[in-house]
Amino acid sequence: MFWWKNPKRSKFGRWLDNEGITQVDFSEKSKVSRRTLTRLCNEKEYIPSPQILRKIMNVVKKVDSSKHPKDFFDM
Repeated sequence: MFWWKNPKRSKFGRWLDNEGITQVDFSEKSKVSRRTLTRLCNEKEYIPSPQILRKIMNVVKKVDSSKHPKDFFDM
């Protein structure tokens, strides 16, 4: 996705882009709907519910164990 740089991407969306992970792949691995994942990647103000956050962070930790929710979301 390096050919398309969306300046409105959230920190989480930019992380996915840098890791080369598609939203569809991440959605399938995390069992989070594609609609929710689109909000996570494009809405900077969006903060997921604790259940969604847990699912997301389980998959993120498999890719990069040093990441924490505060790296992506203003909590």
